[in-house]
Amino acid sequence: MKGQRIGYIRVSSFDQNPERQLDQTRVDKVFVDKASGKDTQRPELDSLLSFVRDGDTVVVHSRGDIH
Repeated sequence: MKGQRIGYIRVSSFDQNPERQLDQTRVDKVFVDKASGKDTQRPELDSLLSFVRDGDTVVVHSRGDIH
């Protein structure tokens, strides 16, 4: 069975366009957090980690998004 491609985006301000971060990248589902890099509360990242299964691929724009 082929896994899904799951996107994760963190934007630090509400006026940033999260869709631009994964432009041209095919994903089946996207999780978006709007929080600064210093904010450790990332509910959508937690949701993504609960959602993914063996065989899925997680796609991020920048490693800094998940730190």
